[in-house]
Amino acid sequence: MENENILENTKSKSIKEIKEEINQILEKLESSETNLSDSTNDYARLITLNKRIDLIFKKRNKEISIMGKKIK
Repeated sequence: MENENILENTKSKSIKEIKEEINQILEKLESSETNLSDSTNDYARLITLNKRIDLIFKKRNKEISIMGKKIK
């Protein structure tokens, strides 16, 4: 249930915005100034953002497939 709420928080973000957030998190994780707790939270956020991008791509793939079938 909590995962669904987190995904809801990312629904309004574009792929570009999600990509920017991912890059920020990766830079933070790669720095030596992160602690384990923050790293764990950041990693969980990366997983959530990845799931959101996966859902967006699946939806767009389906839309393209439907459009392709209509053209034939």
